[in-house]
Amino acid sequence: MDTIKETELLVQRVQNGDLPAFSLLVNHWQEKIHRFAYRFLSDMDDASEITQKAFIKAFEKMDTLDDPAKFSSWIYRVANNLCLDELKRAGRRKSVPIETWNGQADSVETPSGKLETKELGDVLQKALLMLPDEQRAVVILKEYEGLTFREIAEILEQPENTIKSRMYYGLKSLRRILNKWNIQIDYLYHE
Repeated sequence: MDTIKETELLVQRVQNGDLPAFSLLVNHWQEKIHRFAYRFLSDMDDASEITQKAFIKAFEKMDTLDDPAKFSSWIYRVANNLCLDELKRAGRRKSVPIETWNGQADSVETPSGKLETKELGDVLQKALLMLPDEQRAVVILKEYEGLTFREIAEILEQPENTIKSRMYYGLKSLRRILNKWNIQIDYLYHE
């Protein structure tokens, strides 16, 4: 399934009682929702649980989706809200102090060549966790999921300018965190 139109048709089929169509919908969206939840929570088990809950909720509430073309925004919104609920339930802080990760980040030395992709991914994930939730969601949806500001605004039910502002401040905070850890910004764009 490659197009928005195919997703829309599957949603319509599900809304008309076609259960196998829901399975196809889950197969297409499961990896994306899991990746979003993992980036948000940085825990594979929590991400799997959020993904499962998101699709259970989607199945239960599919009839409330008025416009099948808006499924992608809707399912991301469901996942985002579940991630926020999980943070509240677990009593986690909205952001992690830099000092918490500083010792671990210091162990990642900046080599004269390039950083290994996995090491850079781990460092970026730790830095992402330090952002406020609303900035983290925007950065993940924009940079990792490749969504437009308009799509993100729809998902988070916020004005597009608010989303752009959160993106600006989120990236600014990430740069500050990485600079504090002595990670050169140009490594972020180096293959």
